[in-house]
Amino acid sequence: MISSAIARVVARTPRSRYANRMADTQHETDMLSAPPMQRQSLPPRRESLTHKFAVMGHEGYLTIGLHEDGSPGEIFIKMSKVGATLSGLVQAFCRAFSLAMQYGLPLQEAVNRFKGMRFEPMGATSNPDIPEAQSIVDYVAKYLELHFVIRK
Repeated sequence: MISSAIARVVARTPRSRYANRMADTQHETDMLSAPPMQRQSLPPRRESLTHKFAVMGHEGYLTIGLHEDGSPGEIFIKMSKVGATLSGLVQAFCRAFSLAMQYGLPLQEAVNRFKGMRFEPMGATSNPDIPEAQSIVDYVAKYLELHFVIRK
């Protein structure tokens, strides 16, 4: 009891806060001095796959740009009949997802992070292999898993 009380008091002292801030700064400096990850951009001319889908009646097209080995390197989603907000968020998701893959995030890890995200539109899909989706992001993650992760 007494030792934990002392630890709390020491943690609140200016010297302790300064030491913690310095340790955080050193960690950030170490991370910045690490060699940068190499981005594996797709070539200007590349193969791609375009898939038409619908989630609860909201139609869209998923285009997957492929590396020469057939692995996905970027994704684009074009939704029809959606507002500017949803369209902008979907495009931001695609850009972030694509950059993450190009900087080395394994596809399985990306799928694990995005599969199961739940927001509207959600429900029945036009794809018999993926009968239900909890969101457009969930649908894309399941599609990528089905066609690029499980097949390996």
